[in-house]
Amino acid sequence: MLGGEGHSDPWVKLVDYALVTLITINCIFSILESVENLSIVHGHIFHAFDHFSVAVFSIEYVLRVWTAVEINQPVYKHPLWGRLRYLFTAMAIVDLVAILPFYLGFFVDVDLRAMRVLRLLRVFKLTRYSQAMGIMVDVLRQEARSISAMLFVFVVILIFMASLMYMLEHPRQPEVFSDIPSAMWWAVVTMTTLGYGDMVPSTALGRVVGGCTAVIGVGVIALPAGVLASGFSERLRRRRQEYLETVDKVVVQDGPLRPREKRLLEATRIALGLSPEEAQSILHYSATGVQLHCPHCGEVIHRDPP
Repeated sequence: MLGGEGHSDPWVKLVDYALVTLITINCIFSILESVENLSIVHGHIFHAFDHFSVAVFSIEYVLRVWTAVEINQPVYKHPLWGRLRYLFTAMAIVDLVAILPFYLGFFVDVDLRAMRVLRLLRVFKLTRYSQAMGIMVDVLRQEARSISAMLFVFVVILIFMASLMYMLEHPRQPEVFSDIPSAMWWAVVTMTTLGYGDMVPSTALGRVVGGCTAVIGVGVIALPAGVLASGFSERLRRRRQEYLETVDKVVVQDGPLRPREKRLLEATRIALGLSPEEAQSILHYSATGVQLHCPHCGEVIHRDPP
């Protein structure tokens, strides 16, 4: 779902859709250019479109930096330091990464094939226009401590199992389990249940450790998925709660919505990434007092006490 960073103006939405289309086509062309036959026949088209894309993205980047002082946050108000601070925001870095490989080719002698691959980094610009990606970023930021703790546990188990496997298997397979870093590769493959088969324990104790590592890995890998799913549902519930609070503030219970109220609610709906059906359901709940349930977690969306 395209959000256009919360803008509801038709022209802004049109520009957003055009940029998303340009990014998508650019990434498709970068992939197709890696096919040798297509690159030989249509290489001039790919290069021309790439130059056009870089020009558009460069203009967009400059305009975003220049208008950063218009962001409704005090840290960006200074004409110089505000723009400099914006340069180091996550989305500004994404925009820079989208065009940087092209300009690096003029100053750094690198393999052109590698530069073509780097152009696929432009796909990250889509995160600016995707409400789903915005929610995911918010969830990752909110659950950063929990995810960091689980990653720490994963690394500890990884090192322990790799060291134990090295101790058991190195005397029998010195070429395969030659050192602990090599055994760590085995541990990663085993804990993620990939099982490439390039490193296989041959001793009885090694197989026991391998089985334990696989079982532990299933549990450890599943934990972040559960945390992210829970955080995603909670974030969606909060967005619906925020829209409900806005409805409570602007809706006049004894009459129809006024044009100003409709515009405010529509802008809030777009900013929060709610569908028209969800917004209508919340409006109906506000008018009738019927309990509203979150379609993802099933919990009741409570109205804040007065």
